[in-house]
Amino acid sequence: IEDVARIIKSEGVKNIIVMAGAGISTASGIPDFRSPGTGLYDNLQKYKVPYPTAVFDLDYFHSNPKPFFELAKELYPSGKYRPNAVHYFVRCLHERGLLLRMYTQNIDGLERLAGIPPMKLVEAHGTFTSASCTKCGKKYNGETIKDKILKGATPRCQLTPLCYGIIKPDIVFFGEDLPKRFYYYLKDFPACDLLLVMGTSLQVRCYSLYFTAARITQCDFILSYFVEPFASLVDSTRATTPRLLLNMVKVGPFTKPSRRTDLSITGDISDSIHKLADALDWREFLQETMEAHE
Repeated sequence: IEDVARIIKSEGVKNIIVMAGAGISTASGIPDFRSPGTGLYDNLQKYKVPYPTAVFDLDYFHSNPKPFFELAKELYPSGKYRPNAVHYFVRCLHERGLLLRMYTQNIDGLERLAGIPPMKLVEAHGTFTSASCTKCGKKYNGETIKDKILKGATPRCQLTPLCYGIIKPDIVFFGEDLPKRFYYYLKDFPACDLLLVMGTSLQVRCYSLYFTAARITQCDFILSYFVEPFASLVDSTRATTPRLLLNMVKVGPFTKPSRRTDLSITGDISDSIHKLADALDWREFLQETMEAHE
């Protein structure tokens, strides 16, 4: 922790990039996707989805949108869940002028609720702040369909009497293009002088491709290595850039570090963040930031 604090305090660190996954939101009470029995995917089994990630498959969505909108009801940033110390620590980095960008896999919107400016965010898997008709393409403000989503209902386009297409929040489904902002990484990561990786397995795979292609080719052992773009970002920094993992367990390149500047702190992420804040003499700063937004 002290080593990391020294790096952050050093004059050479001005462009910190944060990569975050679902693990940073569990302290806010949001279940992760894959935990047996309690994960969001398991909770959708009552809808008899053919496989867990079908809820993010476009073909399945068009045939049965109900499971997705039940999931959306749970995750929609309505105030049910609040940001925790991890989100606010990233806000502190921004307030100190150290945050270049936060790349998040999360669709819960807690980064925005913590006051991290949208211009500092890359929501790699999409957002509820906007939506689109899947039939005519009409764009909607996310607030337009908020009430429908919170009722678990399926919002429909009213542009013309003939449309009546499903309005889908701009959450990235398998096979869809990533948001254009994702490609900020092409200029962000070469400028990064410290990468913080928190709460992610770095192993998210394109299950839509996996299930489809595996039936045709039986090349399961090849397809299982199809890692989605977010996970590969960790290797987009310069080779000399320090990389820090804050996670329950070591993942990705941190399991067998190939760089001398790789650091890992395993255990509860929120606890690690509080210890890091103490080492930075940011305890009061973090507490004041949290209280100001509650």
